[in-house]
Amino acid sequence: MKIILFILSLLIMMGFDISAQDRGALPYEKIPDYPAEYTPGNVAARMVDGLGFRYYWATEGLKKENMAYRPADDVRSIRETMDHIYELSKFLLGSLNGEVSGNTAADFSFDELRAQTLRNFELASKILKRADEGQLKAFAIRRDDKKLPFWYVLNGPLADAIYHTGQVVAFRRAAGNPVPQGVSVLLGVKKAASHQ
Repeated sequence: MKIILFILSLLIMMGFDISAQDRGALPYEKIPDYPAEYTPGNVAARMVDGLGFRYYWATEGLKKENMAYRPADDVRSIRETMDHIYELSKFLLGSLNGEVSGNTAADFSFDELRAQTLRNFELASKILKRADEGQLKAFAIRRDDKKLPFWYVLNGPLADAIYHTGQVVAFRRAAGNPVPQGVSVLLGVKKAASHQ
């Protein structure tokens, strides 16, 4: 019993969050509650949360046959677009914690790719929510010999991931499998289907 209490205490001290993700569910089925304060970190985190919610529903219910769909020969397929979004999620996370590691998108099945991308967004959001203004100034994109400030994180990997998530939505609609009905990006929830 003492060992169990010790392990639980250790996990709590390490900031272990027994969230839906830890129980096997994916983050962002609904957008998290908004923070009580408008801090620079909370605002940036909310942008990531909005992306996470959109990505969750853009990829929910995709079928194997949808993965190869591309609207033209010179355009990425849905799967290739999801691979790119995953790489952007790693890039975003790397600009916040200094590490750009992890598997390549090709190493994952569809379900693994989707889950890891969502978890990267969730971790990025948690880092941003804890960040004060000084820490935000320290976040940067390291490119060649340059260090680009956090502003480039916003207009680079974050904005690009939002853009490409919209492509997944458009492509899946064109492939005959639109996003499930009732998803409200304004409210950050999926409304129950109405019965008439």
